[in-house]
Amino acid sequence: MIKQTYLQHPGGQYFYRIHGIKIDRLVVWNALKSYLHDMLDKCPDAYFNDNGPRCSMAKFKLADLDLKSIAGHEVNSLTKNALKYSNEDTAHSKVESYMLEHDGNTIAVEVPLWLHANEIGNFKELFKDTKPLTGHVDVLRIEDGKIWIWDYKPNAHREKFAATQIYFYTLMMSKRTGIGMEHFRCGYFDDKNAFVYKPELKMSGSYELKDFI
Repeated sequence: MIKQTYLQHPGGQYFYRIHGIKIDRLVVWNALKSYLHDMLDKCPDAYFNDNGPRCSMAKFKLADLDLKSIAGHEVNSLTKNALKYSNEDTAHSKVESYMLEHDGNTIAVEVPLWLHANEIGNFKELFKDTKPLTGHVDVLRIEDGKIWIWDYKPNAHREKFAATQIYFYTLMMSKRTGIGMEHFRCGYFDDKNAFVYKPELKMSGSYELKDFI
């Protein structure tokens, strides 16, 4: 049912986990199914260990972002229960494990992703490097026929750059699977609030510095 592997990547404890039954039931994109299963033993660890840019270090904002704040979202209730009842060591691991085990829509946690410099325009200007951009998605859910990229952020209302980080997670997942950005939604959350948006910025894949602030 739940399969996992430890990814020896710098920056944290990355236990990549997938829920096979929920993937089979909820995921209609074969490319996503294949990717999630492949990452159990085919993750290109060299990309993550090459001292390249990381999504979590993106300190710029998306321009013209329609970010919506939702109080009392389903993920908030799940987070409250996770922090109260989970036996994991850290807040992140509590939330991720609880959601994978108890939430009917969560299909994977700590999903590894990467983006090559030649996959978008002006990569070097944005990230000051040409090595692959890497990151790990906290929570991957299927909701209302969409692929939701979720990031757990304690004190989410104070976050300044979380939307940018999650946008690039979404872009990376789109590139890795070939699934169009229109099938994705983005969000970050804590136990009180969720902030969500539709990732529409520059879906053509050509980026200019003016697209960010």
